[in-house]
Amino acid sequence: MTFPKKTFEIDGSTMSVVDVGSGPAVLLAHGWLCDASMWDAQIRALASRYRVIVPEMWGHGESAAMPNTAEVMRDLARQHCNLLDQLEVEKAAIIGLSLGGMWGAELALIAPARVSSLALLATSLAAEPPNSRAEFLAGVEDMADRGAVSSDLADALVSLLYSADFSAAEPAVVAAHRARLTAWEPERIADSVAPIGRIIFNRRDALADLQGLSMPVLTIAGAEDRALPKARVEQMAERIGSAFTEVPGAGHMLTYEAPAFLNEALLAFLASAP
Repeated sequence: MTFPKKTFEIDGSTMSVVDVGSGPAVLLAHGWLCDASMWDAQIRALASRYRVIVPEMWGHGESAAMPNTAEVMRDLARQHCNLLDQLEVEKAAIIGLSLGGMWGAELALIAPARVSSLALLATSLAAEPPNSRAEFLAGVEDMADRGAVSSDLADALVSLLYSADFSAAEPAVVAAHRARLTAWEPERIADSVAPIGRIIFNRRDALADLQGLSMPVLTIAGAEDRALPKARVEQMAERIGSAFTEVPGAGHMLTYEAPAFLNEALLAFLASAP
């Protein structure tokens, strides 16, 4: 299902945003190398009782190039706070997966009054460990040098993003994601995708700051996540005092692998938040 999109100018560039439904605002923040369609199952589940807002990250989906005002994760958070202003949304629940959780948490830190609750899915606000940081940044620089996601890199990425069982059961879903990876335009890789990758894997350690959040926080991880192992997500939840939910058998791409489980968990969390 295709949802209509609106565009907003932020810092001199244009951001594409799905804005459907009515009621309390819920902002869904997608992962790196994805777009708003990642959240299709959640939009359908939430839009009957919430106003669902799904911004597409710079250079992803139909959004234009990342402005040169974005250098660190907090800059991305500030730009999305600007988006909330333009949407006339005073307060929203933020649900972010991977990259989306990273900037969503930073938004909660810089503007806590704007965030009613925060769900962090398959994400970590700790600094990336040195070994995985070096490996991921090597992939970022490979795509930057080539102006493309190579076949080998695409294979490596989908093997990290999806559990082995899901890949075997739903090969068409994984193949479609792989095809999207290799279809990135050189211009978008240069102006947005690679720079955002550097922001992700060079991110600061924000755990100490997150301990001061007062809104309800839920952390969710896939039991079979190879891109961001469950243990690291659970450690973050313990450190920041968040509730933690494990998704059995799922990998990193929770919205594709376990949509019904995820929808139930998110609806319960949103309903319980003040």
